[in-house]
Formats: sequence, structure tokens, C-alpha cells
Amino acid sequence: MYRSLLEAIRDAEKRGMSLSQVALDLESKDQGRSIDDIRASLARALVVMRGAIGDGMTGDLRSASGLVGGDAAKLRTGPDGPLANTPFRDILARALAVQEVNAAMGVIVAAPTAGGAGTLPAVLTGLAKARGLSDEKLVDALATAGLIGAVIAERASLSGAEGGCQAETGAGAAMAAGSATEMLGGTPSQAGHAVALTMQGMLGLVCDPLGGLVELPCVFRNATGAAIALAGIEMALAGITFAIPCDEVIDVMGEIGREMDVRYRETAGGGLAATPTGRKLAKERLYQIRRS
Repeated sequence: MYRSLLEAIRDAEKRGMSLSQVALDLESKDQGRSIDDIRASLARALVVMRGAIGDGMTGDLRSASGLVGGDAAKLRTGPDGPLANTPFRDILARALAVQEVNAAMGVIVAAPTAGGAGTLPAVLTGLAKARGLSDEKLVDALATAGLIGAVIAERASLSGAEGGCQAETGAGAAMAAGSATEMLGGTPSQAGHAVALTMQGMLGLVCDPLGGLVELPCVFRNATGAAIALAGIEMALAGITFAIPCDEVIDVMGEIGREMDVRYRETAGGGLAATPTGRKLAKERLYQIRRS
């Protein structure tokens, strides 16, 4: 396993390979599985991701608390805004859709976690649809995303309880940015800059779920994470570089998470969860869940 994304990038460049090829090769050696077998597993994950997007887009699902549901459908069919009929709006809807399925106890792929599961599938499938890319390209992108996520887990954290939402949705956005950059023809180095450009915009993001439920603001943060990932992708593919190496940005995320007050690490003790309205909604909805 790589503990450094820069090491993986240098290895890919030295061998004339993509990050996805490097990731699949390493996974095959580590697990003693064939690359075809690993790709088949990723393809099955892609099926689940698409299923969650489809289920969430219907607008029929509601969470147990009643606080979440139907918003992905509003973006899909609602009145035109400034981003109407663009991949950007479609990707936002996809991110909400996955998280609405998660909040309604449906089947999703934790990528990298349940609370941050909407950003990666939304960005990858939305861009693949917009560009007419094959499932083979999407499977490659998932392999790259897995490599990026593994490095983040090794150097920092993927846990909101340990590092705030920057470690969940932030990591998911970074995984989406790096993998999508390569999927769209970017180099391994550009993928690394996409990770850095995206994660720097997510640093310090707290985890403050109302009532401890993975609903508000979690669902909407996935859409925000997708938007930041798209910014990172756009900048990286334009040739913009970030002065701080991606590994160091990941390290800073881990440092911030360790220093973050416990109220802002999934305890529902601070942030939006501690606002008067947040406390009121949590009390009402948790009572409603207990009764039902």
C-alpha cells in the first residue's frame, strides 16, 4: 500500500502508467487476486452507486425523521436556475440522491463513508454521462479513487468522529477530483493537484449532525463537496497547480482533525446541531422516531 500519493504519482509516471493501473496492480499483488477479479468487484460497486442515484432521484424516499427526502428530484425537475441543463446541476442532484437513499436506510456504497457517500458517485457518473464515457473508464476511476482514499486513511483519517466532515465529505471530494481528473484525460500529476486543490477548500469542515443523525447537514454537504471537487478538476485540467503538495495537504487535514474540538466531531454537540433550531428539530424528530 502506498502511504504517499506523490510516491504513487512518481511510480505511475516512471512506469508510463495511469494511477488506476498502478492501483490495480498493487491491489492484485497485495490481495493475491487477479486484476479482472478486482475490476469485477468495482463494477459491482458501480451498479450499486447507480442504483442509489436512480432511487434517490424519484423523490419518493424520506428519512425516518422526515427531515430529508425529495430534494434531488427538485433539482432534477424543478424550475430552471442559472445552472439548468448543465452537468453541474445534474451532479448536485446525484449527490443529494445518494445521501437521501442513505438517510432512508437504503443501499449505498460507503465511498469513503456512509456520511460522505454521495460526492464520488455523483461526480464520476455525472461526468461520464456528460462526456459519453464507458463503464471501463468509470471502473478505472473507482480504482484511482480507492488509491487516493487509502492514502488519506493512512496519513489522516476518513472518520467524522475523528476528524470532522473534512475527513468524510472532504475525503470523498478529493477522491472524486483526483479520479475524475484522470478519467477525463489528466495526467497522474494533474490528478494529484486536483486532490490538493479540492481538499484545501474543505479544510476545517466540522461534523455537526442534528440529533446525531446522518441527515442534516450531511446530505447537503455532499452536494457542496461535489461542487468543490468540480472546481478542483477544472483548475487541475487547465494546468493550474497547487504550491503545497497533495500529501502535505492531507497531513494538514489530519492535524486539524486531531486539534478540532470534540463538539465538532460527530457528537452533535456543536455547530449547526447546537443552534436553537437544530436542537429543537433534533428533539422533535428523535421523539417522533422513538414513537414510530
